[in-house]
Amino acid sequence: MKKVLWFSAGIAVGVVVAHQINQTAQGKKAFANLDAKVKDFSEAFSEGYRERESELRSALSGATK
Repeated sequence: MKKVLWFSAGIAVGVVVAHQINQTAQGKKAFANLDAKVKDFSEAFSEGYRERESELRSALSGATK
């Protein structure tokens, strides 16, 4: 139970600090940069996943014929 309390407290402190940082011009720029990087990563990940899924489906359909 003590670990859950500390975990929750850590999350709360992180949210408060992020909110304070986001109120500054530099903070907004940093979060926008981070958001762009996360979007780029997730798009690349999704694209790779779809590409690999297509390869596996092609191989599977070729093996069953």
